[in-house]
Amino acid sequence: MRKLLCLGLFLLTTTLSAAEKPNILFIAIDDQNDWIGCLGGHPLAKTPNIDKIGKAGTIFLNAHCQSPLCNPSRTSLMTGKRPSTTGVYGLAPWFRQVPQWKDVTSLPQHLKANGYHTYSTGKIYHGGYGRRKTDNEFETLGPAAGVGARPKEKLVKTPAPHPLVDWGVFPHEDKDKQDYVVASWAVDQIEKGPKDPFFLSVGFFLPHVPCYTTQKWYDMYPDDDSVLPPVKFDDRKDTPRFSWYLHWKLPEPRLQFLQEANEWHNLCRSYLACTSFVDHQIGRIMTALDAKGLRDNTIIVLWSDHGWHIGEKEITGKNTLWDDGTRVPLIFAGPGITAGGKVTSPAELLDIYPTLNELCGLSPVEGLEGHSLVPQLKDQNAMRKWPAITTHNRGNHGIRTENYRYIHYADGSEELYDLENDPKEWNNVAAEPGYAKIIAEHRKWLPKIDVDPVPGSAHRILTLKNGQVNWEGKDVAPTDPIPEID
Repeated sequence: MRKLLCLGLFLLTTTLSAAEKPNILFIAIDDQNDWIGCLGGHPLAKTPNIDKIGKAGTIFLNAHCQSPLCNPSRTSLMTGKRPSTTGVYGLAPWFRQVPQWKDVTSLPQHLKANGYHTYSTGKIYHGGYGRRKTDNEFETLGPAAGVGARPKEKLVKTPAPHPLVDWGVFPHEDKDKQDYVVASWAVDQIEKGPKDPFFLSVGFFLPHVPCYTTQKWYDMYPDDDSVLPPVKFDDRKDTPRFSWYLHWKLPEPRLQFLQEANEWHNLCRSYLACTSFVDHQIGRIMTALDAKGLRDNTIIVLWSDHGWHIGEKEITGKNTLWDDGTRVPLIFAGPGITAGGKVTSPAELLDIYPTLNELCGLSPVEGLEGHSLVPQLKDQNAMRKWPAITTHNRGNHGIRTENYRYIHYADGSEELYDLENDPKEWNNVAAEPGYAKIIAEHRKWLPKIDVDPVPGSAHRILTLKNGQVNWEGKDVAPTDPIPEID
């Protein structure tokens, strides 16, 4: 009898009825690095609304993406599988086009199967993935992601002309921006009263380039060196040549261009301004949630798909395995989550799927490669044995523990950063004998499954076969000059 009673209590605590399940507000920000007030990535960052969510919940101060690129990162988060497992490394293909993964159960599909009504607007998957009539990711779709108002001509002439690689201020209003439209749709759904329980995913495009901003947000940040990140100007002297191959030739310019064109201040101000603008849109959604009385039964998850360099390591953009490319905001708030928590142990975006599964008392899912963060959501000091692992194309992996970053490239070259003594990752100590044991411990975490790119892979694909480096379909010789550097 006692055993039966215990079993009954277990089932009651792990399986919730539809009426008991918490709602989920799922907020994604594109290309958002740690320039967020509560993350401390930039001393001038003004993000009061995100900071409030962090204060009401738990912030993961050492959270990292699975890939420093939109499509593989979002594919990993939504399927619960690593890029090294799926073989999705580039901006194409959509994982549903890969025979092995076309029927994998994504997070929104799993929630729907467990009684959730799924809503989505903006950018959740990369581009238009998941939004076609033949897709079955969400029940109700709002406006797609986009830039919104644009100037008649590009504001900045970058070395590699690309319509999206631009930034700056020009005459337009906040309501002209697509992120405003996306937030407005989310507010409307909340005010109408979404079906209970709901999963409302809202994906913001900014601060992804083009970082176009209205004047009021731009003027929040000064036009002086205080907006610039700390940079070591010879920072790549101790990094292997292979590190350049991960971002060999891209539309995003190098730091050298920003300096020569006097655009570094402008880009930093524009990025910070767009971050504050998005924060304001998040504030509009939170105000609607509170006004409707939904806050107490809604889990809020706020995340970004990867980081973004603005001069660090001599580059701009993503596509790196350093903290500037991998560290992301990750915040949980709501029922069952400790307020004011700040977790310094490593976490991964891959952990979101199993964490929501546990918080919502849903049926188990096989094959998830992340680990629930519920212990840390209850106690910020709870032990966690797993590092955060980021992959960018086969064989290139970053292993982030609490005090170290280890990077292993496909050609066997390595980097190690002692983050207690070198938080900016300026000194690669991989060759120093005193760190041999630390490197050996981190090597053990390299993914055991590390597959080739799936058929149809394109856009930022790097391969190494029989000693030959190939970037975007073109072979690269060991003596080739580094684009825009040599």
